[in-house]
Amino acid sequence: MRFKNKIVLVTGSSRGIGRATAILFAQEGAKVIVNYSKSKKEADKVVEEIKKRGSDAIAIQCDVSNEKQVKIMFEQASKKFGRVDILVNNAGFVVDKPFFERDAEEWKKIMDINLLSVYLCTKYARQSMLKQKYGKIINISSTNGIDTFSTSCPDYDAAKAGVILLTRNLAKELAPHIQVNSVAPGWIDTEMNKDLPKDFIKEEIEKIYVKRMGKPEEIAKVVLFLASEDASFISGQTLKVDGGCG
Repeated sequence: MRFKNKIVLVTGSSRGIGRATAILFAQEGAKVIVNYSKSKKEADKVVEEIKKRGSDAIAIQCDVSNEKQVKIMFEQASKKFGRVDILVNNAGFVVDKPFFERDAEEWKKIMDINLLSVYLCTKYARQSMLKQKYGKIINISSTNGIDTFSTSCPDYDAAKAGVILLTRNLAKELAPHIQVNSVAPGWIDTEMNKDLPKDFIKEEIEKIYVKRMGKPEEIAKVVLFLASEDASFISGQTLKVDGGCG
């Protein structure tokens, strides 16, 4: 077990990529803090899944774009497990809407959840990591922040591009004992994409070399790689995981 007795906090882990990541860490021996914003029922199900696998977990509700709530979340995590060894900044949110129909509050909400949250959670996670001179932080960005973009979600695209640059900044700031990397998924079969038009999804799948959407577990496996000792000489990097796309 690669992560036996490691303490992992995964934001937005009641569903999708976050859920898959939390469960996979548990299978590898980690104790997991399952963060959620709204769905306590779904978060509790993830905790149950983790305990079935013989590990321990706790669900903590927190709006990761709210600094006071983030501070309390890490206090609760420390009270339960004593520290956080690995942080996965996964929480994300997107709204598709015509470019200029967005207002400032909608734009700010997207930026706060997708980008500010990465800074805030890292700010509080680093405290125990610096004390023990060990830590792994993996940020979930998107191909939307690299070379895929849509005029229906420019705020999301900008936020995910920001995550990639912030990853590089944090890797330098927290060196040498804390490694910070990011993963940029392409099209993944999650609830975030379930309401998109079928014709649109079909067109997008045709652009993918492997001719299908990715599975949450496939992103989770990459996250675990970056959190493992197999990636001990990797920091400040973004790994694009999109099935090939041209």
